[in-house]
This record gives sequence, structure tokens and C-alpha cells, in this order.
Amino acid sequence: MKAVILAVGLGTRLVEETQDKPKPMVRIGEKPILWHIMKIYSAHGVKDFIICSGYKGHLIKDYFKSNNEKWNITIVDTGEKTMTGGRLKRVAKYIKNEKVFCFTYGDGVGDINISALIKFHYDHGKKATLTATRPPARFGALKIGSEDIIEEFREKTEGDGDWINGGFFVLSPDVIDLIKDDNTSWERDPLNYLAKNKQLYAFKHKGFWQPMDTLREKKLLNNFWKRGNAPWKIWK
Repeated sequence: MKAVILAVGLGTRLVEETQDKPKPMVRIGEKPILWHIMKIYSAHGVKDFIICSGYKGHLIKDYFKSNNEKWNITIVDTGEKTMTGGRLKRVAKYIKNEKVFCFTYGDGVGDINISALIKFHYDHGKKATLTATRPPARFGALKIGSEDIIEEFREKTEGDGDWINGGFFVLSPDVIDLIKDDNTSWERDPLNYLAKNKQLYAFKHKGFWQPMDTLREKKLLNNFWKRGNAPWKIWK
């Protein structure tokens, strides 16, 4: 199975780190967060990666030239200003023959059970599965109905406790047909369309999940790593 990773973040709230590198190359310990995400997937046997690059993408290519992991990596320049959906559409040819594929962002980690996530997707048989988490209220919220079908995808929320989009999707390749062009945000029209048509299911993750959007969050993740108790380190 293949995993598509968006590795293009400008990291405007992490400018101390991202002036000279894309956000997915900001390090946790001695390795970029992108490597940590790939290790989460590979711990569950997903070792074929399509990396969507853009801003300073040459740094990602340079880093993986000396890749010592048993990974198959394809790095695709998807442009600097392309939106999230547009980037996925640009790599469609790499996943068009897959029955399903994984898709995530390049700036968040968690102890996600990827194997259970994939099984959940196959079990419900719809077009898309989104990993739902419950972190701080500054993220957009999901309204989840019966049988874990996502009924609404809201951009913002005012209160704590809502389920939110934690990334770590499993998708059928035909969802790419919902993406119009480079200016399409995956989180807007495509996800809302899938939700309204009862094709978007929530895999409820109640464990650890943490994005790295700010310097504070970067320090938090590094403190976990330095203490040797990083919850997302599910590999040996």
C-alpha cells in the first residue's frame, strides 16, 4: 500500500524554523518530523511513499538521497502555491491503480494504529476514512453521526471536546475526481461533498496526537523525544 504525504508547509507560525526549510523538515530529536511520520506508517508495513514537495523541496530530496530505511520513496514537486487538494491531484498517476491508499499531512504525529485504520476503511466500504482526534479547540470540528459516518465538516469551533480532523486518511483513488484543480483545498469542497453523501467515515483515535504548528509545540515534541517516552514511537 502507498502513502501520500504533504510535505510542503511554509510554517508561518513556526517561522523561527521554517525560514530555511519546509516545516516537515523541522527536527524532532535528530530526525525531521517527516521521518517520524514515515516510521509510524512503516511500523504497520506501509513503506511505499509519495511525498508532495514544494517550498524548498530540494532539501527533502537531498535528505533522502542517503535513505537507510527500507522504503520506496517518490518525491514530486507539486508547486509552492498549490492547495492541499491540488497537490493530491498532481500525484494521481502514482496511486490510480491502487485499491486504496493512505494520505496525511507532514506536520503531525500520533500513536495511530494504521493497520486498524486500514481495516476500518475496508470494513465500511465507503470512499474515505478520516482519523478523528480530540485536541485543542482551535481546529475545525466534525459532526459524527450514527455508525461513525461524518455528517458535517466545520472549518472552526468555539468549544473544547469536539472531534477534529487529525489527518491520517485512507482513501479510494476515485476521490481525486472531486478535486477540480490546483486551487482546490482538500479540506473544503471534497471533504464536505464526501460528508454530505455519506462517504466519509471517522476512525476515532483516542490516543496521542499532536501537530507541530508552533515553536511551543515543536519544543513539546522534542521534550517527549529527549525523555525517551515519545508516545508516537511505535517502532522498535
